[in-house]
Amino acid sequence: MANVEIKVPSLGESENEATLVSWLKEEGESVAVDDVLAEIESDKITMEITALDAGVLSEVRKHAGDTVEPGEVIALIDTSAAPAKKSAKKPESKRSEKAEIESRAEAAKRAEAAKRAEAVAKQVAEQAVPATPAPAPEPEAKPEAKEKVEKKAAPRPAAAGRVEERMAMSGLRKRIATRLKDAQNTAAMLTTFNEVNMQPVMDLRTKYKDKFEKKHGVGLGFMSFFVKACAHASAQFPAVNAFIDGEEIVYHNYMDVGIAVSTDKGLVVPVLRDAGLMSFAEIEQGIAALAAKARDGGLMPDDLKGGTFSITNGGVFGSMLSTPILNPPQSAILGMHSIQQRPVAENGQVVIRPMMYLALTYDHRLIDGREAVQFLVAVKSYLEQPGLALLDL
Repeated sequence: MANVEIKVPSLGESENEATLVSWLKEEGESVAVDDVLAEIESDKITMEITALDAGVLSEVRKHAGDTVEPGEVIALIDTSAAPAKKSAKKPESKRSEKAEIESRAEAAKRAEAAKRAEAVAKQVAEQAVPATPAPAPEPEAKPEAKEKVEKKAAPRPAAAGRVEERMAMSGLRKRIATRLKDAQNTAAMLTTFNEVNMQPVMDLRTKYKDKFEKKHGVGLGFMSFFVKACAHASAQFPAVNAFIDGEEIVYHNYMDVGIAVSTDKGLVVPVLRDAGLMSFAEIEQGIAALAAKARDGGLMPDDLKGGTFSITNGGVFGSMLSTPILNPPQSAILGMHSIQQRPVAENGQVVIRPMMYLALTYDHRLIDGREAVQFLVAVKSYLEQPGLALLDL
């Protein structure tokens, strides 16, 4: 027997455990090279474990829901044995079957909810009392009629169908909760705010977006302006792009920007490396590629490693103002918000401008309030005068 060990791959920086979500092969099934064997989920990404050798899955040592660590052996493949049993279903079939079961369960839930709602509506309608003035009583009301009136006037019962449902937290959600709480417990987080007039950026986008997309094959978004502005501002205030490691401060002469991306499974922060050296087109192309990988479940540990600064855009969901939380070990994160038409004073006149609130959360152990405020003012200046960033001034 020639057994090959199936091990948990590296999970990325500071990741020391994950959850085995599911097996797509069973013991005794034949395995081909590159077959997907299992799925694991860390607090940042979901990964597929594939077979590097053909044979038979001879032993499964870890099961769905188990916690696993990088390098841990979770199964064995016998590369010399013939299949003990023919695979009844391919991984895709299993996934389809699972999706179908979930779909049926969801449909049953909706049907049951609709049935309850219909019953409640019927009950309320039967017991409702007309709002018009009551007619004068008849001289001799029949007993049956009196019973009917009394029944209608009875107090309305409490609404039916109130449901409380408990669900176990997923491994991903539990680890996100742990990391966020650790960030709160470790860093001395403060947030400073400012607002920026987005009219110059919007005018520039409107003027050149068609030519930009035609030449570079990607849209000209707001994020590239913010990345550039943060990169230029961090050159003036390097502590914003540094972090604390024990009793030392680690400074960087580069800026790797983590871009927060919302997915169905939670928030992930893939990293755009050397963002300060990129052109606007390279930034937009890089962000688009990372966002697509994040939403398709294709992020790899290397996509999430490092990061010296982060940007999160709650404005895409309509957020007007928020206090973003740090992504350890980073010391600062910029929060973008929705653009609102608001009255502002310009040259002694009240005018309407597209305004956005900015929020910078920072670790006060490393960054003084003066530095944080000045960094945010510099970001504001680069956005309100985008030519400064374009000309590297």
